[in-house]
Amino acid sequence: MDSYKLDFIEFMIDSCVLTFGDFTTKSGRKTPFFINTGNYTTGRQLNRLGDYYAKAIKDNFRTDFDVLFGPAYKGIPISVATTISLSASFGINVKYCSSRKEVKDHGDAGILLGGPLKDGQKVLIIEDVTTAGTSIRESIPLIKAQGNIKVVGLIISVDRMEKGQNEISALKELEQEFGIRTQAIVTMEEIVEYLHNRPIDGVVYINDEIKERIDVYYEQYGIK
Repeated sequence: MDSYKLDFIEFMIDSCVLTFGDFTTKSGRKTPFFINTGNYTTGRQLNRLGDYYAKAIKDNFRTDFDVLFGPAYKGIPISVATTISLSASFGINVKYCSSRKEVKDHGDAGILLGGPLKDGQKVLIIEDVTTAGTSIRESIPLIKAQGNIKVVGLIISVDRMEKGQNEISALKELEQEFGIRTQAIVTMEEIVEYLHNRPIDGVVYINDEIKERIDVYYEQYGIK
């Protein structure tokens, strides 16, 4: 596994973004792990988060896009932080664009904020995690309504590797449905492999008992 992925896993732990226990997802699934990117709240955390996304984007999408699109709300700070990191670290200068939950009818009016979308542009969508793919299915028609725009892909922080509406993962469903490429900084498989019985600052976050619970969870909801 690449070293920046290992660093990112520890960064999520240190930021209290990746936690283990008893949780219920929006879809009603009982899960032994939870990823809450809302806990990235400081300038230092957002700077580092942008750097991890930028590295993954450069490795997987190169410079084949013009706009980084972050769906509201969590996608907004992630898109801004990552555009800054792409420029500072790799000299890749792209615009950010984000959606609003409601149309603004005055001042900077419209459903979008940031750089306007124009004919001929290529857009990369950036998200925190994707479970059901709802925000992506809402975002792509919105993007395409702005003109002749190509959505080239989706980058997220963690692939939960769970079934979507069928027996394949939500990410694979989006690939097939929209003809886009999807990529995550890390997968849950990589997280479990790295953290199982490995102490981080003296704490083992995935011991044998947690590992067994994760295995049981994936027997029911994991991709085959």
